[in-house]
Amino acid sequence: MAASDPATLGANGADETANPEAPQVAALAQYVKDLSVENPSSPQVLQWNEQPQLDVQFNIAVNKIADDVHEVVLKIDASARSASGVHFVLDLSYAGLFGLRNIPEEQLPPFLLVEAPRLLFPFARQVVAHSVQDAGFPPLMLDPIDFAGIYMAQVEAQAQQADGGEQPAGEPTVQ
Repeated sequence: MAASDPATLGANGADETANPEAPQVAALAQYVKDLSVENPSSPQVLQWNEQPQLDVQFNIAVNKIADDVHEVVLKIDASARSASGVHFVLDLSYAGLFGLRNIPEEQLPPFLLVEAPRLLFPFARQVVAHSVQDAGFPPLMLDPIDFAGIYMAQVEAQAQQADGGEQPAGEPTVQ
């Protein structure tokens, strides 16, 4: 077995001289971009015996940072409310930088809107759980999100709109 020259190894340890035109993907960094946790009804909320209604929303934003680098931001908004008032409000923007080289343009949206958020979600879920617990409540354990199913639903919805003459067909946009 021949040893590879360390100078030709990529970030993932693969020998880049073998096929420099091969598609390459690397998670370069992940981080909390913005986090806000509010407990506006404290300390009274700690005495309430009502089960709050949870509302959880999420969104994905993609920003091109450089030719081969994209930032994917998974935004999660969660709140708990009851007849007595607001229990907590949480806003999290959890981001990752992804290096993408030699990826065909038509393959960028599926990766950036499905695979990248899927990789970020477990870490964002942990931040949400710990933040809600640190606010004095039981940890909020978010259910897994089917990013592929949501992506496919968006593609189908855009195709149906195009059939109705409203908009041209295409994939969800990545900027």
